[in-house]
Amino acid sequence: MPVRMALLRAVNVGGTGKLAMADLRDFFGDLGFGNARTLIQTGNVVFECDDLPGDELETFLETQASTRLGLDTTFYVRTPDEWNDAIAANPFPEKARDDPSRLFVMALKEAPGAYAMGALEDAISGPERVHASGRHLYIDYPLGVGKSKLTNVLIERKLKTRGTARNWNTVVKIAEMAKS
Repeated sequence: MPVRMALLRAVNVGGTGKLAMADLRDFFGDLGFGNARTLIQTGNVVFECDDLPGDELETFLETQASTRLGLDTTFYVRTPDEWNDAIAANPFPEKARDDPSRLFVMALKEAPGAYAMGALEDAISGPERVHASGRHLYIDYPLGVGKSKLTNVLIERKLKTRGTARNWNTVVKIAEMAKS
């Protein structure tokens, strides 16, 4: 069966969306997906499933999470090829090498257009850098994400789409999990 990865938005972050990773693995198993594996506590799952289009799979998982787990969250599903392409498209390779915990990749529901990216870039008031490639946004937080005014709320408002971010270390670990 094909391998997929799912990133859940706002799970176990800031006291919201509490979900044990064992329960998340069981959730995927109960839905008939094979070999579900999780990485850290923020909702990263690698699993096997039939070859369903990503948007249909996302909608199915969101509906089932609400019904079965009482969890209102957004799922971002990617194939290993899509994830590896996102890694290869990183416009900040020096950041990935030298300071990977401050480089983030945000999986987006929709690819932002040029106008939306311009609006986001205009809203940046600090030293952060951003770059979009397809349904992924790369964010360099040189002073750390905790001190930045470039928040998920601001990003989503300017791009007019939802997203969930992972630091570069996690992005690479998810890719490695998908290989095994």
